[in-house]
Amino acid sequence: MADSSVSFLLDKLTLLLQAEVNLQRGVREDVQHIKYELERHRGILRVADALEDKDPELKAWVKRVRDVAHDMEDAIDEFSLRLVDQHGQGNSSSFHVNFFIRHRIASNIQNIKSRVDIISQGRPNIAGIGSGSSQRLRLDSQGDALLLEEADLVGIDKPKRQLSDLLFNEEAGRAVIPIYGMGGLGKTTLAKQVYDDPKVKKRFRIHAWINVSQSFQLEVLLKDLVQQLHNVIGKPSPEAVGQMKSDQLKELIKNLLQQSRYLIVLDDVWHVKVWDSVKLALPNNNRGSRVMLTTRKKDIALYSCAELGKDFNLEFLPEEESWYLFCKKTFQGNPCPPYLEAVCRNILKMCGGLPLAIVAIGGALATKNRANIEEWQMVYRSFGSEIEGNDKLEDMKKVLSLSFNELPYYLKSCLLYLSIFPEFHAIEHMRLIRLWIAEGFVNGEDGKTLEEVADSYLKELLDRSLLQVVAKTSDGRMKTCRMHDLLREIVNLKSKDQNFATIAKDQDIIWPDKVRRLSIINTLNNVQQNRTTFQLRSLLMFASSDSLEHFSIRALCSSGYKLLRVLDLQDAPLEVFPAEIVSLYLLKYLSLKNTKVKSIPGSIKKLQQLETLDLKHTYVTVLPVEIVELQRLRHLLVYRYEIESYAYLHSRHGFMVAAPIGLMQSLQKLCFIEANQALMIELGKLTQLRRLGIRKMRKQDGAALCSSIEKMINLRSLSITAIEDDEIIDIHNIFRPPQYLQQLYLGGRLDNFPQWISSLKNLVRVFLKWSRLEEDPLVHLQDLPNLRHLEFLQVYVGETLHFKAKGFPSLKVLGLDDLDGLKSMTVEEGAMPGLKKLIIQRCDSLKQVPLGIEHLTKLKSIEFFDMPEELITALRPNGGEDYWRVQHVPAVYISYWRDGGWDVYSLETLGERESDSSSGTAKRSLEICTLWKV
Repeated sequence: MADSSVSFLLDKLTLLLQAEVNLQRGVREDVQHIKYELERHRGILRVADALEDKDPELKAWVKRVRDVAHDMEDAIDEFSLRLVDQHGQGNSSSFHVNFFIRHRIASNIQNIKSRVDIISQGRPNIAGIGSGSSQRLRLDSQGDALLLEEADLVGIDKPKRQLSDLLFNEEAGRAVIPIYGMGGLGKTTLAKQVYDDPKVKKRFRIHAWINVSQSFQLEVLLKDLVQQLHNVIGKPSPEAVGQMKSDQLKELIKNLLQQSRYLIVLDDVWHVKVWDSVKLALPNNNRGSRVMLTTRKKDIALYSCAELGKDFNLEFLPEEESWYLFCKKTFQGNPCPPYLEAVCRNILKMCGGLPLAIVAIGGALATKNRANIEEWQMVYRSFGSEIEGNDKLEDMKKVLSLSFNELPYYLKSCLLYLSIFPEFHAIEHMRLIRLWIAEGFVNGEDGKTLEEVADSYLKELLDRSLLQVVAKTSDGRMKTCRMHDLLREIVNLKSKDQNFATIAKDQDIIWPDKVRRLSIINTLNNVQQNRTTFQLRSLLMFASSDSLEHFSIRALCSSGYKLLRVLDLQDAPLEVFPAEIVSLYLLKYLSLKNTKVKSIPGSIKKLQQLETLDLKHTYVTVLPVEIVELQRLRHLLVYRYEIESYAYLHSRHGFMVAAPIGLMQSLQKLCFIEANQALMIELGKLTQLRRLGIRKMRKQDGAALCSSIEKMINLRSLSITAIEDDEIIDIHNIFRPPQYLQQLYLGGRLDNFPQWISSLKNLVRVFLKWSRLEEDPLVHLQDLPNLRHLEFLQVYVGETLHFKAKGFPSLKVLGLDDLDGLKSMTVEEGAMPGLKKLIIQRCDSLKQVPLGIEHLTKLKSIEFFDMPEELITALRPNGGEDYWRVQHVPAVYISYWRDGGWDVYSLETLGERESDSSSGTAKRSLEICTLWKV
């Protein structure tokens, strides 16, 4: 982790050396010396995470490096801050101020140089530490299997049967079956159960089990495989095997397997290169051979079976099976005492269905005094401390820590950053990405924006089974994510140990000497009473219950806050923009989302480093003209949803700005700005835009907007809403539309369907509202190859909709709302072959079930909202003439809008209330009716 701090600092030192800054004599040379020494140490730091816990001396040295990196960063930032202050004071005393600033940084850097030299003299030799570590790591990585084999795992029968089916299927080629998932799920245990099955051994008489691990050596692995194959064949290995190189060993293995049906298991694969190296030795001999491998990484699993095979994602245990296993380990198979059940279920929840955790924690709890409820409560309240201090949980901690230690340096800070969020908190995808960028964790890559690089980091953490998707959008993109609870505890321990972040949520928190990142959860009291040293770079607040009418960062921290890069006050009970924010000259990220702030001062122009300004769901409707002076701003998000009535669900308020917004050349996201003629022209200058949202569009604005859109070659999402629902939006004259456009939202009258939409092969979501077209819009959309989500609201005034065979090949979600004239809907066989969700609502003339709906064999749910009684009658299970058309669909819902909420019925219980809470059903409905919630 110190490597991340050093890497971040090295980037800053490079910029300082390149900048034309008038430093005192000798300072530039000192900075160059510090940079050189830290670069020398980076090799040690990149392996130190896996070793420092085993060597206190190395751990102390790494801490000294991290501290000096932080102090050097402080010196540079304070220098930058003072230069900004000097610039703001005018020229009256600039010489004296400038001299003082240069003298101050010279003194700081000289002191830091001396400390760096001392650190360099004490540079450890990690060769000695590393010897034997690879073997320990290898054993640790098998820990989940060793622990889990002690227990009769519950829930293993089904996955074992599924795996066996894949081994025994009729596929003649060499198929690869990778088992992947988080460490501790029991991948090795499952593979071993299948491998040792007598039926499997009988079918695959030639078989071998290879333990790979992180520290694999190819020649050693291949020689092990040669030895096992000769053992199972019953012949001695050739004496020359010991001197063979990799290519010779691969050829020997290939010859041994060429005429046989074989099963090879590669356990604990951490790198793609393992499979690339080994697969050449495993012939595809068309005899039904199989390769199983276990891995924590999804990308390895998918890569290995890309040619032939099927990946197997091992899932967490469901609640009932988790409870059974927990009681088996904790109470030796006896029932849980009733007075302990509540606390035990809370502890079990922290295990999150992870078998290794349940077995390990159950074993630790088995030694607790069952008569002392407080002792069990203490385990739950201080779960992290229990993991750290209980020897019985050490093996589990090692297994889970392996995934963290193996991360490349650039991902470690990203993962540690998640410790800032409260437990059970679903973390918004884009919020996390913007925070990572503001913190400096994301390295630039040629041809990619920082947001795209950060997104690849997030995907990598998901593929490594370190994050879990909580919610997805309808087109399959991740919406929110979180860490597994137990992994979160491990990461929290590392964060605390390395003073990465301080979490203030308890009155009895033990404060570190210095605080650089502060997460305040629930209350400010324990922070205001603290007297620690703040060197804040980040301040985030969650679920504050305190009144922030007179919120002051100065009162909160007293000092050390002026170097803030991140200030996230989302959801805070804040009504007035805190004036001192505009003095945070280094601020890169500012979020006041979900607060009651109504206005932003013109002095915000002082925040020249600002990259993200998130004012979503505030009461801000006008931005000051000075906003355009923020030349580095990348994300400007200002809008608010309101549920005005059923017909205007998710109405959106945007913002106005009377300034030449085209000056903001760095903007990537601009949502939702209110249209005017001058603005439409200015937008053409924003060529970096990825997402654009426009409100209150008028017909006369169309020509200028079309011209501007043609210049937005990077645009991914476009949303346009007219000033009134019957106002025409004239966007037909776009001859070179943005070819990467993925999401299109149009709200307003259309004279006819815009022809350019049909050329957008990357479109994933299309929402049309109030179009009132006389022509069938399906004709223009049905051939889009990647369209996954389509919704219409008052789009079509015709009587028939016809979904033709082979049309909409990728569509997953279809919503049709308030198509008054629609009398019939036909689905040809082969249309929408992958449709999973169909929503039809308020189509008052549609009195019969769509013909051909029975062809939609992948449907998971159909929802009819406020539909004619004739259609509902035809769907009744008892006697409904069209019930047979939908009986293959697992979930069919019928709903009526009444008194501001939904009455929801399932098809099977039509006539009975499925929910008595109109507020609950209304909420459910809003999640279903996604129109315009973008």
